[in-house]
Amino acid sequence: MPSTAADSVCIDPVSVDEDHIHVVAAIVWQSSQCDRFLIARRPSGKHLGGYWEFPGGKLEPGETPRQALERELREEIGIEVGEAEAFMKVYFRYPERNVLLDTWTVSSFSGEVGSRENQPLRWIGLREIATYDFPPADEPILEALQDAAR
Repeated sequence: MPSTAADSVCIDPVSVDEDHIHVVAAIVWQSSQCDRFLIARRPSGKHLGGYWEFPGGKLEPGETPRQALERELREEIGIEVGEAEAFMKVYFRYPERNVLLDTWTVSSFSGEVGSRENQPLRWIGLREIATYDFPPADEPILEALQDAAR
């Protein structure tokens, strides 16, 4: 994996003054028991290629985070979001870019989950997190998920 050393991480920032990329990410739960969630592998050749991540993507101009979440999940994995709520935000400084990761939990959806962009997808449980390489910006989110399950 490439180096992803960062200057800092900020959990649930009130505001972000510097230039950054605003990204929505979905913790899509497989069932009402919320025991398994979906991850996708980033394509090689892209920033953080090869890492596993939560499905989602960049906000387009004029979009709210909820609108971006719905659009990205429809385009990327072919589902329509039902119940979703904001989970947490992580501001992360990678050496080459700054990212505001706006994370949502999706507890219900319609449609069949499938890879629309040819990326590998996996349903994993919280105990399996350590077997996958996630970008550093995802680490606080994964820790919060594990803490909530305890």
